[in-house]
Amino acid sequence: MRLRFLTAGESHGPALLGIIEGLPAGLKLGAADFERQLARRRLGLGRGARQALEADRVETLCGLRGGRTTGAPVALLIRNADFDPVMAAVTVPRPGHADLPGARKYRTPDVRDVAERSSARETAMRTALSAAARRLLETCGIALGSRTLSIGGVVDGSTWTGPVRRLNAQADASPVRAIGGTASRRMTAALARARARGDSLGGTFEIRADGLPPGLGSCAHWDRRLDGRLGGALMSLGGVKAVAVGLGWAAPGLPGSKAHDAFAWKGGRAAYRSNRSGGIDGGMTTGEPLILRAAMKPIPTLARPLPSVDLAGRRPAAAPTPRADVCAVAAAAVIGEAVTALVLAEALLEKTGGDSMKEILPRLRQLRRLPF
Repeated sequence: MRLRFLTAGESHGPALLGIIEGLPAGLKLGAADFERQLARRRLGLGRGARQALEADRVETLCGLRGGRTTGAPVALLIRNADFDPVMAAVTVPRPGHADLPGARKYRTPDVRDVAERSSARETAMRTALSAAARRLLETCGIALGSRTLSIGGVVDGSTWTGPVRRLNAQADASPVRAIGGTASRRMTAALARARARGDSLGGTFEIRADGLPPGLGSCAHWDRRLDGRLGGALMSLGGVKAVAVGLGWAAPGLPGSKAHDAFAWKGGRAAYRSNRSGGIDGGMTTGEPLILRAAMKPIPTLARPLPSVDLAGRRPAAAPTPRADVCAVAAAAVIGEAVTALVLAEALLEKTGGDSMKEILPRLRQLRRLPF
């Protein structure tokens, strides 16, 4: 079974379009599922004025009937409140964006076409489409959540030990989506200082999932390894520059005896004594909670712009400053959840097969009955 999706649309175009194909029939799904995730995408201090405009509403064009999937492709539309029918040419690329590489790729001094499609606005549709994947995971007993780990130099050292299904409720209650109260206040203050300077801040976020059956993904081929697929999905988000699974960058500094997970015999089965691998070994889920972390660079559009050049005039120029955000780490964590959900849902369907929930759920129960 293959779960595929495609998006289209520009940042200031009439609308965003999306289609997702491969959803099993009989999955309960409605407009509220899509809009709930879009509302969470707008969370977090440090966002610009556009967030006030993006009260997104999803129009379902096909693939649902009576609040359930039919097995046909599901098509969605989100109209842009910030639609600009003119979209004047822009010939000054913004440092840190796709503008200059894209202008060189497409051989045009007008970076507008590149900026419109490479904009983070595109992730609104991926977030909407992911609601279908998330609903599938939830129906199969798999929970997904995220939180902010750091903003600028402020780190939330709190450790999450509860069930993942409760993580988002706590994180979403914070203005920066941190679970530690002291860290949340310090991050808020850091954002205020950065805004006053006309600067921006990056940070890190964590994504967790539990309830995953062992054996999703594969060790047989490089492109089916689940950690590679998850890493690629997270790295596809603008601004994400590094991804870690489990111990991640801490593992190279440890001896092997402290970097790996020992086993024990418990309740008639092999059990993991720890989860340093972050729930994936050899490209496959272990049955332990999935733990991913991603690092996001500071937003490159600044209120006090960096030096740039005018490609048409071939002279120095200041970079444009359209509604500069200060930080988008909190929102990036939610979008990270979205792309993670899409990858995990596809891996789950690959393992269970089936064209309807009536086929998938019994096969999933069989998967959970481990032989050892």
